Amino acid sequence: MKAIPLEPVVDPSVPAQSTASGSVQPWAIAFAGMASLAIAMGIGRFAFTPLLPMMLHDGTLTLAQGSWLATANYLGYLAGALFGMALPWLAPRAYAVLHPAVLAKLGIAFTAIFTVAMALPLSLASPGLWTALRFGAGVCSAITLLGVASWCMVRLAALGRAELAALIFAGPGMGILLTGLFASGMVKLQWHATSGWLLFAVLALLMCIPIWPVIAGRAALPVTGANAATTASVAHAPAAPVPARVLHAVAYGLSGLGYIVSATFLPVIARAVLPGDSIWADLFWPIAGLGAVVGIVLSVRAKPHWDRRWLLIAAYLVQASGIALGLLLPTTLGFALGSVLLGLPFTVITFFGLQEARRLWPTSADSFVALVSVLYGIGQIAGPPMVAWLLHHSAEGSKGFERGLGLAAASLVVGAGMYLVSVVVWPLRLAGSRPGGRVTFFFQKRK
Repeated sequence: MKAIPLEPVVDPSVPAQSTASGSVQPWAIAFAGMASLAIAMGIGRFAFTPLLPMMLHDGTLTLAQGSWLATANYLGYLAGALFGMALPWLAPRAYAVLHPAVLAKLGIAFTAIFTVAMALPLSLASPGLWTALRFGAGVCSAITLLGVASWCMVRLAALGRAELAALIFAGPGMGILLTGLFASGMVKLQWHATSGWLLFAVLALLMCIPIWPVIAGRAALPVTGANAATTASVAHAPAAPVPARVLHAVAYGLSGLGYIVSATFLPVIARAVLPGDSIWADLFWPIAGLGAVVGIVLSVRAKPHWDRRWLLIAAYLVQASGIALGLLLPTTLGFALGSVLLGLPFTVITFFGLQEARRLWPTSADSFVALVSVLYGIGQIAGPPMVAWLLHHSAEGSKGFERGLGLAAASLVVGAGMYLVSVVVWPLRLAGSRPGGRVTFFFQKRK
């Protein structure tokens, strides 16, 4: 049986001249990927979380309207993921032009544009336009994530520094931390939400400047000799059994629902429970962002031969316990510890989930990564409307949030159970290592 690699496939057929940034150092690539995701995810998607209480205070929207704006963003993410999934399969010639580096640049550029547009007078005069802007930001977050993940992971593997790929997933946590701290300061200074959108747009533009020339060219670098022969055999490695791929896709999708309730409403939930003069309500979200950075830094120490499914099981259960802690101990300490546990596996789940997707279907890695991202997006979309429905049908608003958080935690436990089934039915057997330090695994189905 042929082996299936953990690392992205490096295409030996890509000519050297197609890799414009081939001389860029691995650390610069990792930090460019990190900054890109800080823009697209930390600002484009999650800046809305700390700004929502400010928008509610300004009277520009209601909590129900805020839920639907969040849903529009997650629908945009789903649309972007569908686009990323279909492009390599249905339009390979277009994909040759809109390759991952191009998609990543388009994503971060339009994220900055959509962010500044949220503060323009036209948007204020027509709040319905906010829906389109949040949808567009969601599209950008998905295509940037897919583009950056593909480009950086393949390029770093080609340069022999695949372990640095984890650092790019610290970007969302960094973005959450920065926007959360800035928003907390703006609340104390009694700024309006429009000022926040403008500030975050400027931040996104400033971050674009140094990373723009780094993310360029095709991801794969030319390989020669023995490495070329090895890489060619990897490129034709068989996919995992279809049930194994389906199980991973569904389990990964459940993590989208698992985190999104807290990721959308954490400051609002804290404000509803804690005393009105508490200074902590606006700090729990940046605490979660800091936890996400710490978690992804720790994940760098994960050995290539470790089964990613066991790591995902641990990550799911840690995040579920963070949500449960906030429910069982709705105090400053409970929310603080819960935010840490929520954040630690926040982007670790994405990193390991995308690694697992590439291992399961190496010959269609980009499209399968996009497919599992689609299911992740569907999970996200379900969260805010679910909470809005529970709030509407609950005598007390806090009860609606409690039930929504309970369902979110339960989805993570179910996802962990699905990965456990996968480990039992399709264990991995270590077969050795190949040139370049890549570890090879065989699928071995239990009888």
